[in-house]
Amino acid sequence: MPIIASFMVPHPPMIVPDVGRGSEKQVAKTIASYEKVADEIAALKPETIIISSPHSIMYSNYFHISPGEGARGSFADFGAPQVKFDIEYDQALVNLLAEKAEASDFPAGTLGEKRPELDHGTMVPLWFITKKYKDFKLVRIGLSGYDLLKHYELGVMIKDVVEELGRRVVYVASGDLSHKLQTYGPYGFAEEGPEYDKRIMDVCSGARFGELFDFDETFCEKAAECGHKSFVMMAGALDGQAIEATQYSHEDVTGVGYGICSFIPKGPDAGRHFLEQRLKQVQDELAVKSQNSDAYVKLARASAEYFVTNRDIMPLPDWVPDELLNRQAGAFVSIHKFGGLRGCIGTIAATQKNLAQEIINNAVSAVSKDPRFDPVTEDELKYLDINVDVLGDAEPIKSPAELDVKKYGVIVQSGYKRGLLLPDLDGVDTVEQQIDIARRKGGIAPDEKVDLFRFEVVRHY
Repeated sequence: MPIIASFMVPHPPMIVPDVGRGSEKQVAKTIASYEKVADEIAALKPETIIISSPHSIMYSNYFHISPGEGARGSFADFGAPQVKFDIEYDQALVNLLAEKAEASDFPAGTLGEKRPELDHGTMVPLWFITKKYKDFKLVRIGLSGYDLLKHYELGVMIKDVVEELGRRVVYVASGDLSHKLQTYGPYGFAEEGPEYDKRIMDVCSGARFGELFDFDETFCEKAAECGHKSFVMMAGALDGQAIEATQYSHEDVTGVGYGICSFIPKGPDAGRHFLEQRLKQVQDELAVKSQNSDAYVKLARASAEYFVTNRDIMPLPDWVPDELLNRQAGAFVSIHKFGGLRGCIGTIAATQKNLAQEIINNAVSAVSKDPRFDPVTEDELKYLDINVDVLGDAEPIKSPAELDVKKYGVIVQSGYKRGLLLPDLDGVDTVEQQIDIARRKGGIAPDEKVDLFRFEVVRHY
Protein backbone atom coordinates (compact mmCIF):
# COMPACT_ATOMS: atom_id res chain seq x y z
CA MET A 1 0.00 0.00 0.00
CA PRO A 2 1.48 3.41 -0.97
CA ILE A 3 1.48 6.37 1.38
CA ILE A 4 -2.16 7.48 1.61
CA ALA A 5 -1.56 11.23 1.92
CA SER A 6 1.16 13.80 2.47
CA PHE A 7 1.11 17.32 3.81
CA MET A 8 3.49 20.27 3.68
CA VAL A 9 3.23 22.29 6.91
CA PRO A 10 5.18 24.98 8.82
CA HIS A 11 6.34 24.81 12.42
CA PRO A 12 6.33 28.21 14.16
CA PRO A 13 6.02 27.59 17.93
CA MET A 14 4.06 30.84 18.31
CA ILE A 15 1.16 29.21 16.48
CA VAL A 16 0.51 27.17 19.65
CA PRO A 17 -1.66 29.42 21.88
CA ASP A 18 0.24 28.66 25.11
CA VAL A 19 3.38 29.84 23.35
CA GLY A 20 1.94 32.63 21.22
CA ARG A 21 -0.21 34.09 24.02
CA GLY A 22 -2.32 35.96 21.48
CA SER A 23 0.32 36.62 18.84
CA GLU A 24 -0.85 33.51 16.97
CA LYS A 25 -3.94 35.43 15.87
CA GLN A 26 -1.91 37.21 13.20
CA VAL A 27 -1.56 33.90 11.31
CA ALA A 28 -5.22 32.93 11.45
CA LYS A 29 -5.20 31.60 7.87
CA THR A 30 -2.36 29.23 8.69
CA ILE A 31 -4.14 28.02 11.83
CA ALA A 32 -7.36 27.38 9.90
CA SER A 33 -5.43 25.41 7.27
CA TYR A 34 -3.59 23.42 9.94
CA GLU A 35 -6.91 22.50 11.53
CA LYS A 36 -8.13 21.27 8.15
CA VAL A 37 -4.99 19.13 7.76
CA ALA A 38 -5.58 17.62 11.21
CA ASP A 39 -9.20 16.86 10.32
CA GLU A 40 -8.12 15.14 7.11
CA ILE A 41 -5.51 13.05 8.90
CA ALA A 42 -8.06 12.02 11.52
CA ALA A 43 -10.47 10.96 8.77
CA LEU A 44 -7.74 8.87 7.10
CA LYS A 45 -6.95 7.04 10.37
CA PRO A 46 -3.30 6.26 9.59
CA GLU A 47 -1.45 3.60 11.56
CA THR A 48 1.78 5.57 11.25
CA ILE A 49 2.69 9.21 10.67
CA ILE A 50 6.13 10.02 9.30
CA ILE A 51 7.45 13.51 10.03
CA SER A 52 10.62 14.87 8.45
CA SER A 53 11.90 17.84 10.44
CA PRO A 54 14.73 20.33 9.85
CA HIS A 55 15.09 20.59 13.64
CA SER A 56 15.55 16.92 14.40
CA ILE A 57 19.11 15.62 14.75
CA MET A 58 21.06 16.62 11.66
CA TYR A 59 24.44 15.54 10.31
CA SER A 60 26.31 16.68 7.22
CA ASN A 61 26.75 13.14 5.88
CA TYR A 62 24.06 11.04 7.57
CA PHE A 63 20.26 10.93 7.88
CA HIS A 64 19.20 10.31 11.47
CA ILE A 65 16.09 8.22 12.09
CA SER A 66 14.96 8.47 15.71
CA PRO A 67 15.33 5.09 17.46
CA GLY A 68 13.72 3.43 20.46
CA GLU A 69 10.20 2.84 21.69
CA GLY A 70 9.22 6.49 21.61
CA ALA A 71 10.06 10.01 22.76
CA ARG A 72 8.79 12.86 24.85
CA GLY A 73 8.94 16.58 24.40
CA SER A 74 7.47 19.88 25.49
CA PHE A 75 7.49 23.53 24.57
CA ALA A 76 9.49 24.36 27.72
CA ASP A 77 12.15 26.07 25.57
CA PHE A 78 9.40 28.39 24.34
CA GLY A 79 7.91 29.21 27.74
CA ALA A 80 5.17 26.58 27.76
CA PRO A 81 6.39 23.48 29.65
CA GLN A 82 2.77 22.46 30.26
CA VAL A 83 2.35 21.58 26.54
CA LYS A 84 3.78 18.06 26.50
CA PHE A 85 3.99 15.05 24.18
CA ASP A 86 4.63 11.37 24.79
CA ILE A 87 4.73 9.58 21.44
CA GLU A 88 5.26 5.92 20.51
CA TYR A 89 7.54 5.16 17.58
CA ASP A 90 6.82 2.63 14.83
CA GLN A 91 9.85 0.46 15.56
CA ALA A 92 9.13 -2.05 12.81
CA LEU A 93 9.13 0.63 10.13
CA VAL A 94 12.19 2.34 11.60
CA ASN A 95 14.16 -0.90 11.82
CA LEU A 96 13.29 -2.00 8.29
CA LEU A 97 14.22 1.40 6.88
CA ALA A 98 17.55 1.33 8.73
CA GLU A 99 18.23 -2.22 7.51
CA LYS A 100 17.52 -1.32 3.89
CA ALA A 101 19.75 1.75 4.15
CA GLU A 102 22.60 -0.32 5.56
CA ALA A 103 22.15 -3.05 2.93
CA SER A 104 22.37 -0.50 0.10
CA ASP A 105 25.20 1.46 1.74
CA PHE A 106 22.92 4.48 2.04
CA PRO A 107 23.94 6.95 4.81
CA ALA A 108 20.86 6.67 7.02
CA GLY A 109 20.02 4.92 10.26
CA THR A 110 19.44 5.20 13.99
CA LEU A 111 23.00 5.97 15.08
CA GLY A 112 24.20 9.15 16.76
CA GLU A 113 21.17 10.30 18.70
CA LYS A 114 22.41 13.23 20.77
CA ARG A 115 19.07 14.42 22.09
CA PRO A 116 16.06 12.06 22.15
CA GLU A 117 13.54 14.78 23.01
CA LEU A 118 11.09 15.79 20.31
CA ASP A 119 12.01 18.96 18.42
CA HIS A 120 9.61 21.81 17.69
CA GLY A 121 9.58 20.99 13.98
CA THR A 122 7.92 17.74 15.02
CA MET A 123 5.85 18.99 17.94
CA VAL A 124 4.02 21.80 16.14
CA PRO A 125 2.42 19.39 13.63
CA LEU A 126 1.75 16.95 16.48
CA TRP A 127 -0.02 19.67 18.48
CA PHE A 128 -2.62 20.07 15.74
CA ILE A 129 -2.87 16.38 14.84
CA THR A 130 -3.20 14.98 18.35
CA LYS A 131 -6.09 17.31 19.15
CA LYS A 132 -8.07 15.37 16.52
CA TYR A 133 -6.41 11.94 16.34
CA LYS A 134 -4.06 9.94 18.58
CA ASP A 135 -4.24 6.33 17.43
CA PHE A 136 -0.95 6.29 15.50
CA LYS A 137 2.74 5.62 15.87
CA LEU A 138 5.41 8.07 14.77
CA VAL A 139 8.54 7.92 12.64
CA ARG A 140 10.78 11.00 12.96
CA ILE A 141 13.50 11.63 10.38
CA GLY A 142 16.07 14.42 10.25
CA LEU A 143 17.60 16.10 7.22
CA SER A 144 21.27 16.16 6.26
CA GLY A 145 23.93 18.18 4.49
CA TYR A 146 23.57 16.04 1.39
CA ASP A 147 22.18 17.37 -1.88
CA LEU A 148 18.52 17.42 -2.84
CA LEU A 149 18.75 14.24 -4.90
CA LYS A 150 19.99 12.31 -1.87
CA HIS A 151 16.97 13.50 0.13
CA TYR A 152 14.66 12.40 -2.66
CA GLU A 153 16.42 9.04 -2.76
CA LEU A 154 15.71 8.52 0.95
CA GLY A 155 12.09 9.40 0.25
CA VAL A 156 11.94 6.64 -2.37
CA MET A 157 13.40 4.22 0.17
CA ILE A 158 10.71 5.27 2.67
CA LYS A 159 8.07 4.61 0.01
CA ASP A 160 9.42 1.11 -0.62
CA VAL A 161 9.44 0.27 3.11
CA VAL A 162 5.88 1.53 3.58
CA GLU A 163 4.67 -0.57 0.66
CA GLU A 164 6.52 -3.65 1.91
CA LEU A 165 4.98 -3.38 5.38
CA GLY A 166 1.51 -2.56 4.06
CA ARG A 167 1.02 0.23 6.59
CA ARG A 168 -1.55 3.02 6.32
CA VAL A 169 0.91 5.91 6.44
CA VAL A 170 0.60 9.68 6.26
CA TYR A 171 3.74 11.73 5.54
CA VAL A 172 4.08 15.21 7.06
CA ALA A 173 6.88 17.38 5.66
CA SER A 174 7.59 19.98 8.33
CA GLY A 175 9.31 23.13 7.17
CA ASP A 176 8.99 26.90 7.10
CA LEU A 177 9.58 28.79 3.87
CA SER A 178 11.80 31.89 3.62
CA HIS A 179 12.75 33.68 6.82
CA LYS A 180 13.55 36.92 4.95
CA LEU A 181 10.23 38.18 3.67
CA GLN A 182 9.77 41.47 5.54
CA THR A 183 12.11 44.19 6.75
CA TYR A 184 10.38 44.09 10.14
CA GLY A 185 10.79 40.33 10.49
CA PRO A 186 13.31 38.77 12.87
CA TYR A 187 15.74 37.99 10.04
CA GLY A 188 15.30 41.08 7.87
CA PHE A 189 14.61 41.14 4.15
CA ALA A 190 16.32 39.62 1.11
CA GLU A 191 14.94 39.81 -2.42
CA GLU A 192 15.38 36.06 -2.72
CA GLY A 193 12.87 35.56 0.11
CA PRO A 194 9.63 36.48 -1.67
CA GLU A 195 10.95 34.86 -4.85
CA TYR A 196 11.53 31.57 -3.02
CA ASP A 197 8.05 31.58 -1.48
CA LYS A 198 6.39 32.36 -4.80
CA ARG A 199 8.30 29.59 -6.58
CA ILE A 200 7.88 26.90 -3.92
CA MET A 201 4.17 27.48 -3.55
CA ASP A 202 3.71 27.40 -7.31
CA VAL A 203 5.70 24.18 -7.66
CA CYS A 204 4.03 22.43 -4.74
CA SER A 205 0.49 23.52 -5.54
CA GLY A 206 0.98 21.89 -8.93
CA ALA A 207 2.83 18.84 -7.54
CA ARG A 208 5.61 19.51 -10.07
CA PHE A 209 8.10 17.74 -7.86
CA GLY A 210 10.80 17.49 -10.51
CA GLU A 211 11.19 21.28 -10.29
CA LEU A 212 12.17 21.04 -6.63
CA PHE A 213 15.66 20.13 -7.88
CA ASP A 214 15.89 23.45 -9.77
CA PHE A 215 16.29 25.49 -6.57
CA ASP A 216 19.95 26.46 -6.44
CA GLU A 217 21.73 25.92 -3.12
CA THR A 218 22.99 29.50 -2.95
CA PHE A 219 19.54 30.87 -3.76
CA CYS A 220 18.00 28.80 -0.95
CA GLU A 221 20.64 30.01 1.49
CA LYS A 222 19.99 33.66 0.61
CA ALA A 223 16.26 33.07 1.01
CA ALA A 224 16.96 31.50 4.43
CA GLU A 225 14.41 28.72 3.97
CA CYS A 226 14.42 25.71 6.26
CA GLY A 227 11.95 23.25 4.74
CA HIS A 228 13.07 22.62 1.19
CA LYS A 229 14.90 19.36 1.83
CA SER A 230 11.97 18.14 3.91
CA PHE A 231 9.64 18.80 0.97
CA VAL A 232 12.03 17.01 -1.39
CA MET A 233 12.15 13.95 0.86
CA MET A 234 8.35 13.91 0.94
CA ALA A 235 8.28 14.11 -2.87
CA GLY A 236 10.52 11.04 -3.02
CA ALA A 237 8.09 9.18 -0.79
CA LEU A 238 5.43 9.87 -3.46
CA ASP A 239 7.65 8.84 -6.38
CA GLY A 240 5.82 7.24 -9.29
CA GLN A 241 2.38 8.32 -8.10
CA ALA A 242 -0.10 10.66 -9.75
CA ILE A 243 -0.85 13.38 -7.23
CA GLU A 244 -3.82 15.61 -6.53
CA ALA A 245 -2.33 18.71 -4.91
CA THR A 246 -4.21 21.41 -3.02
CA GLN A 247 -2.81 24.66 -1.66
CA TYR A 248 -4.59 25.66 1.54
CA SER A 249 -2.77 28.84 2.47
CA HIS A 250 0.38 30.93 2.39
CA GLU A 251 1.19 33.73 4.83
CA ASP A 252 4.18 36.01 5.31
CA VAL A 253 2.93 38.50 7.88
CA THR A 254 5.60 37.62 10.47
CA GLY A 255 8.45 37.92 7.98
CA VAL A 256 8.62 34.11 7.72
CA GLY A 257 6.75 32.14 5.08
CA TYR A 258 4.18 29.57 6.18
CA GLY A 259 2.79 27.36 3.42
CA ILE A 260 0.33 24.47 3.70
CA CYS A 261 -0.52 22.01 0.92
CA SER A 262 -1.91 18.49 0.68
CA PHE A 263 -0.83 15.77 -1.73
CA ILE A 264 -3.17 12.84 -2.32
CA PRO A 265 -1.90 9.87 -4.40
CA LYS A 266 -4.23 8.83 -7.23
CA GLY A 267 -2.47 5.74 -8.56
CA PRO A 268 0.74 4.83 -10.41
CA ASP A 269 2.17 7.25 -12.97
CA ALA A 270 5.25 6.11 -14.88
CA GLY A 271 6.03 9.70 -15.83
CA ARG A 272 6.64 10.78 -12.24
CA HIS A 273 9.91 9.01 -11.43
CA PHE A 274 11.70 12.30 -10.95
CA LEU A 275 14.97 10.97 -9.53
CA GLU A 276 15.57 8.78 -12.57
CA GLN A 277 14.70 11.66 -14.88
CA ARG A 278 17.01 14.12 -13.15
CA LEU A 279 19.96 11.72 -13.02
CA LYS A 280 19.66 11.08 -16.76
CA GLN A 281 19.40 14.80 -17.43
CA VAL A 282 22.52 15.52 -15.37
CA GLN A 283 24.49 12.77 -17.10
CA ASP A 284 23.46 13.98 -20.56
CA GLU A 285 24.33 17.61 -19.78
CA LEU A 286 27.72 16.71 -18.29
CA ALA A 287 28.54 14.44 -21.22
CA VAL A 288 28.02 17.34 -23.62
CA LYS A 289 29.94 19.72 -21.38
CA SER A 290 32.82 17.26 -21.06
CA GLN A 291 33.07 16.93 -24.82
CA ASN A 292 33.26 20.71 -25.21
CA SER A 293 35.63 21.46 -22.31
CA ASP A 294 39.19 22.65 -22.92
CA ALA A 295 42.44 20.79 -22.23
CA TYR A 296 42.70 22.12 -18.65
CA VAL A 297 39.38 20.61 -17.61
CA LYS A 298 39.84 17.45 -19.69
CA LEU A 299 43.14 16.86 -17.89
CA ALA A 300 41.61 17.44 -14.44
CA ARG A 301 38.71 15.10 -15.21
CA ALA A 302 41.01 12.42 -16.60
CA SER A 303 43.21 12.63 -13.50
CA ALA A 304 40.25 12.48 -11.11
CA GLU A 305 38.68 9.52 -12.88
CA TYR A 306 42.00 7.66 -13.15
CA PHE A 307 42.73 8.04 -9.44
CA VAL A 308 39.24 7.07 -8.25
CA THR A 309 39.27 4.02 -10.52
CA ASN A 310 42.89 2.90 -10.06
CA ARG A 311 43.94 4.53 -6.75
CA ASP A 312 47.10 5.82 -8.42
CA ILE A 313 48.43 9.00 -10.02
CA MET A 314 47.76 9.17 -13.74
CA PRO A 315 50.83 9.31 -16.03
CA LEU A 316 51.11 12.48 -18.05
CA PRO A 317 49.02 11.95 -21.24
CA ASP A 318 50.68 12.51 -24.61
CA TRP A 319 47.83 14.77 -25.78
CA VAL A 320 48.55 17.58 -23.30
CA PRO A 321 49.24 20.84 -25.20
CA ASP A 322 52.47 22.79 -24.89
CA GLU A 323 50.81 25.65 -23.01
CA LEU A 324 50.37 23.29 -20.05
CA LEU A 325 53.85 21.79 -20.36
CA ASN A 326 55.83 25.01 -20.75
CA ARG A 327 54.32 26.98 -17.88
CA GLN A 328 54.33 26.85 -14.10
CA ALA A 329 51.50 28.28 -11.99
CA GLY A 330 49.31 27.59 -9.01
CA ALA A 331 45.94 26.04 -9.81
CA PHE A 332 42.74 25.02 -8.08
CA VAL A 333 40.57 22.10 -9.14
CA SER A 334 36.94 22.48 -8.05
CA ILE A 335 34.44 19.64 -8.20
CA HIS A 336 30.67 20.03 -7.93
CA LYS A 337 27.94 17.41 -7.79
CA PHE A 338 24.28 18.27 -8.36
CA GLY A 339 25.10 21.95 -7.89
CA GLY A 340 26.86 21.55 -4.52
CA LEU A 341 30.59 21.62 -3.83
CA ARG A 342 32.09 18.12 -3.69
CA GLY A 343 35.77 18.99 -3.36
CA CYS A 344 38.20 21.85 -3.99
CA ILE A 345 41.96 21.72 -3.55
CA GLY A 346 44.66 23.90 -5.07
CA THR A 347 48.02 25.55 -4.79
CA ILE A 348 48.68 29.26 -4.43
CA ALA A 349 51.91 29.05 -6.40
CA ALA A 350 53.57 26.43 -8.56
CA THR A 351 54.75 23.27 -6.78
CA GLN A 352 55.31 21.06 -9.85
CA LYS A 353 57.59 21.21 -12.88
CA ASN A 354 54.71 22.30 -15.10
CA LEU A 355 51.06 23.34 -14.97
CA ALA A 356 49.88 19.99 -16.35
CA GLN A 357 51.33 18.12 -13.39
CA GLU A 358 49.95 20.78 -11.04
CA ILE A 359 46.44 20.11 -12.35
CA ILE A 360 46.89 16.32 -12.25
CA ASN A 361 48.00 16.36 -8.61
CA ASN A 362 45.38 18.85 -7.46
CA ALA A 363 42.59 16.89 -9.15
CA VAL A 364 43.70 13.84 -7.15
CA SER A 365 43.65 15.88 -3.94
CA ALA A 366 40.22 17.33 -4.74
CA VAL A 367 38.63 13.87 -5.01
CA SER A 368 40.49 12.30 -2.10
CA LYS A 369 41.96 14.80 0.38
CA ASP A 370 39.48 17.62 0.91
CA PRO A 371 38.84 17.32 4.67
CA ARG A 372 35.28 18.64 4.30
CA PHE A 373 34.13 15.65 2.28
CA ASP A 374 34.39 11.89 2.04
CA PRO A 375 36.56 10.67 -0.88
CA VAL A 376 34.75 10.54 -4.21
CA THR A 377 33.53 7.07 -5.15
CA GLU A 378 33.52 5.47 -8.58
CA ASP A 379 29.74 5.59 -8.96
CA GLU A 380 29.82 9.38 -8.49
CA LEU A 381 32.15 10.10 -11.39
CA LYS A 382 29.43 10.43 -14.03
CA TYR A 383 27.76 13.18 -11.96
CA LEU A 384 30.81 15.38 -11.35
CA ASP A 385 31.17 18.86 -12.81
CA ILE A 386 34.81 20.00 -12.82
CA ASN A 387 36.48 23.36 -13.40
CA VAL A 388 40.06 24.59 -13.12
CA ASP A 389 41.27 27.98 -11.91
CA VAL A 390 44.79 29.00 -12.90
CA LEU A 391 46.15 31.64 -10.55
CA GLY A 392 48.12 34.71 -11.48
CA ASP A 393 50.83 36.14 -9.26
CA ALA A 394 49.69 37.44 -5.87
CA GLU A 395 50.33 41.15 -5.21
CA PRO A 396 50.19 42.91 -1.85
CA ILE A 397 47.48 45.54 -1.37
CA LYS A 398 47.05 48.25 1.23
CA SER A 399 43.33 48.01 1.89
CA PRO A 400 40.14 46.10 1.03
CA ALA A 401 39.23 48.97 -1.30
CA GLU A 402 41.61 47.44 -3.84
CA LEU A 403 39.59 44.22 -3.97
CA ASP A 404 36.72 43.23 -6.25
CA VAL A 405 34.95 39.94 -5.42
CA LYS A 406 34.22 39.26 -9.10
CA LYS A 407 37.70 40.02 -10.43
CA TYR A 408 40.21 39.26 -7.66
CA GLY A 409 40.82 36.39 -5.29
CA VAL A 410 42.20 37.28 -1.88
CA ILE A 411 44.91 35.92 0.40
CA VAL A 412 44.71 36.92 4.07
CA GLN A 413 47.93 36.36 6.03
CA SER A 414 48.81 36.70 9.70
CA GLY A 415 52.25 35.37 10.53
CA TYR A 416 52.37 31.73 9.45
CA LYS A 417 48.58 31.54 9.09
CA ARG A 418 47.14 32.11 5.64
CA GLY A 419 43.68 31.79 4.08
CA LEU A 420 42.73 32.04 0.41
CA LEU A 421 39.45 32.53 -1.40
CA LEU A 422 38.93 32.44 -5.15
CA PRO A 423 37.01 35.21 -6.93
CA ASP A 424 33.51 35.12 -8.40
CA LEU A 425 32.02 32.48 -6.10
CA ASP A 426 28.29 31.90 -5.65
CA GLY A 427 27.07 33.42 -2.40
CA VAL A 428 30.09 35.70 -1.94
CA ASP A 429 28.79 39.15 -2.84
CA THR A 430 30.93 41.59 -0.86
CA VAL A 431 34.60 42.16 -0.11
CA GLU A 432 33.80 41.90 3.60
CA GLN A 433 32.38 38.40 3.08
CA GLN A 434 35.36 37.41 0.99
CA ILE A 435 37.88 38.51 3.61
CA ASP A 436 35.87 36.98 6.46
CA ILE A 437 35.70 33.57 4.75
CA ALA A 438 39.41 33.70 3.91
CA ARG A 439 40.17 34.53 7.57
CA ARG A 440 38.15 31.54 8.75
CA LYS A 441 39.80 29.22 6.25
CA GLY A 442 43.19 30.32 7.57
CA GLY A 443 42.20 30.08 11.23
CA ILE A 444 42.72 33.82 11.65
CA ALA A 445 40.63 35.56 14.32
CA PRO A 446 38.51 38.60 13.32
CA ASP A 447 40.61 40.95 15.46
CA GLU A 448 44.02 39.73 14.25
CA LYS A 449 46.04 42.13 12.14
CA VAL A 450 46.51 40.79 8.63
CA ASP A 451 48.30 41.45 5.36
CA LEU A 452 46.17 41.31 2.24
CA PHE A 453 47.11 40.06 -1.22
CA ARG A 454 45.06 39.88 -4.37
CA PHE A 455 45.36 37.76 -7.47
CA GLU A 456 43.53 37.19 -10.72
CA VAL A 457 42.52 33.82 -12.12
CA VAL A 458 41.63 32.35 -15.47
CA ARG A 459 38.73 29.95 -14.99
CA HIS A 460 38.36 26.96 -17.26
CA TYR A 461 35.01 25.14 -17.46
